[in-house]
Amino acid sequence: MRWLIKKVISFLSVYYAHMLEYRAEIFFWMLSGSLPIILMGVWIKAAQGGNFALSSVEFARYFFCVFQVRQFTNVWVIWDFEKEVIEGKLSFKLLYPVDPAWYHVARHIAEKMTRFPIAILITLLFFYLYPEAVWIPTLMNVILGLMAIVLSFTLRFIIQYTLAMFCFWIERASSIQQFWFLFDIFLSGITAPLDVFPSFVRHLVLLTPFPYTVYFPASLFINNSLNIFLSFFIMLTWIIIFFVLNRWLWKKGLKQYSGMGA
Repeated sequence: MRWLIKKVISFLSVYYAHMLEYRAEIFFWMLSGSLPIILMGVWIKAAQGGNFALSSVEFARYFFCVFQVRQFTNVWVIWDFEKEVIEGKLSFKLLYPVDPAWYHVARHIAEKMTRFPIAILITLLFFYLYPEAVWIPTLMNVILGLMAIVLSFTLRFIIQYTLAMFCFWIERASSIQQFWFLFDIFLSGITAPLDVFPSFVRHLVLLTPFPYTVYFPASLFINNSLNIFLSFFIMLTWIIIFFVLNRWLWKKGLKQYSGMGA
């Protein structure tokens, strides 16, 4: 156990130091994900003149939470893995006694650590500019929300890492991710909360993995009523499904891999 903890600390410290070199760039990465903030204004205006499940203030809180959740669940592993396969860099990592996936996990976690102070400043700025939206989540919802963020990141990472396995067969697996993103941006709750969907559509979408990467954790933080046990169960089920698929594709893919040095 001590050896494992030492390895984890070593991985995170190395990648955290690496990410600090790009802290200015990370700030602009955060701003590039400001689509929920833009949509916030649209839905606030719509709520003032229409009859929706959420009020204008609740829309503001929801999209602010969506923005923050996305900061800690964004994933780019498919582009890094694709580059490693095409350039043959994966060959060297296969010689190490550590699964190459853990290098990507450590890099992602370290990047999230560098975002945290900026996320706090953005929170304070938001509440200063929009004091009507200030609210305090219940302690239980904060705990559940943080758990949901961890699992949401895990789900998003394992999905994208599974799609990355197709790099062993096609040159640009990132094109599959772009196709997946078309569904993700509409069904995950980024463009609209699932509360405004028709009941039948909402219940159908809740069976897919998309809502659990954004909508579910964001709804927990705004104290929205949810079937928490069922939601966590569905999320864990999808994580297990994609993990099994990922390991199967990894074993099959390595037989196809012919990178330099392999």
